[in-house]
Amino acid sequence: MSQTFKYKKAFSRNIGWITEDEQQLIRSKRIAIAGMGGVGGEHLITLSRLGFQDFHIADFDTFDVHNFNRQAGAFMSTVDKPKAAVMAEQVQDINPKASVKNFDEGVFAHNVEAFLDDVDIYVDSLDFFAIEARELVFQKCTDKGIPIVTAAPLGMGAALLTFMPGQMTFDEYFNFSSCATENEKLIKFLVGLSPSLLQRDYLVLPEKADFVAQKGPSLAVAVKMCAGLAESTVLKIVLGRGKVISAPRGLHFDAYKNKAVQTWCPFGNKGLIQRLKYQIAKKIVLPA
Repeated sequence: MSQTFKYKKAFSRNIGWITEDEQQLIRSKRIAIAGMGGVGGEHLITLSRLGFQDFHIADFDTFDVHNFNRQAGAFMSTVDKPKAAVMAEQVQDINPKASVKNFDEGVFAHNVEAFLDDVDIYVDSLDFFAIEARELVFQKCTDKGIPIVTAAPLGMGAALLTFMPGQMTFDEYFNFSSCATENEKLIKFLVGLSPSLLQRDYLVLPEKADFVAQKGPSLAVAVKMCAGLAESTVLKIVLGRGKVISAPRGLHFDAYKNKAVQTWCPFGNKGLIQRLKYQIAKKIVLPA
């Protein structure tokens, strides 16, 4: 016997942890996600299963076989297909009534305003090395008062940062303005994302983390953890309950180390300890 889609039935198992009224609130919110690869695809699917159904998504890339270890939309059937289009199809297979606006050229200065139009929360999923695009989107979110949630897959764990309107901004936290090169920004991004550096001592092949080639290893377990941390935060923001840990504080959970820490960098990367970490990291990843 065939069944038709009914929103209330599809997300009925959410009820208990959230109320019927809260589910309707979730249904009404618009989420923007830039990047549909590693963490982005997981964010989109998890948010869809929570009952969000209005999305702006962006990605100009296509799926490849090397994406298979971690990306939600990567299958033999999707190789060479646009990531954003594939993920939009998956969302509408979960919820045929979902609205997914696809920015398949990526996000740039000429379309960032449209990408963030009437958006309630931005979930950052850009590639680690996409610093220019990240600065563009984060600054526009700050200007528009849009909360930003970003989670980084690190080893067998995930680090979470949230930037709320009226609080410490992305630029104040990461202090990119003092950087002379893009690589310096990338190092500041790394030490800012993960002040605790829980993952630092179990990377068995350090040479695989190549800043110059802009390539690094990642695991599916970490990507899944990112979705759990980020989407729990999105829920708390939308529902207006539960403490949201926001910059200059962050969260880092590492399943390999069996540790969870709440980080605190009151001066962001301008702080003495963060400056020392930056100098050490710079010597490691950018040897003279």
